[in-house]
Amino acid sequence: MLDIKVLRHDIERVKQALAKRNASTKDIEGFAELDARRRELLQESESLKNRKNVVSQEVARRKKAGENADEIIAEMKQVGDRIKLLDEEIRDIETKLEQIILTIPNIPHESVPIGKSDEDNVEIRRWGVPRQFDWEPLAHWDIAKELDILDFERAGKVTGSRFVFYKGLGARLERALIQFMMDLHSDRHGYTEMLPPYMVNRASLTGTGQLPKFEEDVFMVSGTDYFMIPTAEVPVTNYHREEILSVDELPKNYVAYSPCFRSEAGAAGRDTRGIIRQHQFNKVELVKLVAPEHSYEELEKLTQHAENVLQLLGLPYRVVELCTGDLGFSSAKTYDIEVWLPSQNTYREISSCSNFEDFQARRANIRFRREAGAKPEFVHTLNGSGLAVGRTVAAILENYQQADGSVVIPEALRPYMGNVSVIAK
Repeated sequence: MLDIKVLRHDIERVKQALAKRNASTKDIEGFAELDARRRELLQESESLKNRKNVVSQEVARRKKAGENADEIIAEMKQVGDRIKLLDEEIRDIETKLEQIILTIPNIPHESVPIGKSDEDNVEIRRWGVPRQFDWEPLAHWDIAKELDILDFERAGKVTGSRFVFYKGLGARLERALIQFMMDLHSDRHGYTEMLPPYMVNRASLTGTGQLPKFEEDVFMVSGTDYFMIPTAEVPVTNYHREEILSVDELPKNYVAYSPCFRSEAGAAGRDTRGIIRQHQFNKVELVKLVAPEHSYEELEKLTQHAENVLQLLGLPYRVVELCTGDLGFSSAKTYDIEVWLPSQNTYREISSCSNFEDFQARRANIRFRREAGAKPEFVHTLNGSGLAVGRTVAAILENYQQADGSVVIPEALRPYMGNVSVIAK
């Protein structure tokens, strides 16, 4: 959520930011009109309340002096009725203003490249060299079918499309990756391990920016105000909602494993095969709460920590900086890490590392004090996948496939696989 002072006093800056994002300024115009009307009503209401206080003293004086006060009492009744109407309209406008504010995206950081779509994203660096095959590399779903480690057909029978059963060493590989990532981030990178709830309330999704704008993308539990989490970012960031931290507690670094649930409402017809885009998938998430002056330094660290997973697994990847037109709703700056998929002859996103500055913290009211008695300030929040587990499985199957249909297990994972080095028929 943007600072309302920015909307009131620097609205042109917000309009320019929305233009860079290729977003509509309609809501901004509506905000300005409503806010002006609110100020008019407040001025009239406060003036009438002032008059009522003054006249109340006059009524008291007249009564004490035995004088008739009926006329001004009747007048004050009308004033009271008017104040009540004004206050009701003010509350209604404030509700509308809040709804508008919650739908306005974050302002991109000045360093973010300007562009219209993902075609305008800027490649920052590459790691590793894509393997050259002596045969046409198979897609991960074909490899998995031959090895009998993923079953999409029975998952479709049990649940529906975009679900999968992991089997045998496929299930072991998924579990091994989760533990490998959690150990790496907690033991080597210094994050505090969390196992969060898989359902959250409306306030939590509002706090991180999924609601109210993207309600169609999440699954709601019927008959409740609970939602299945689209990412562990939601419960972990909201862990400190409505709290004031000490500066000595910052930065807060959390790593959390969770299944994630997404309706993929805007992904009709995309990635319908395989495990790239599922309604339910596993992910390890990195979350940081930091002092504002350190947030961009911490974004670089967080991105490097996510990259380290792919380096240890020997998977080629690249890092791209998202342009303004491809930036997520809540983000001020984002790096996408894209892993190489041989069957598609391209890089595909496996992690998105973002700095939200104080956008989420304002919504969730997460603050800190620099010293005792100091005015609270909003923290900056950051998060990134460390990594999306299913996509990592897909990348391993495709990059480590062998001519005989088997798949070599990356050396770093073998201790988590019971020292299994190859998945074969």
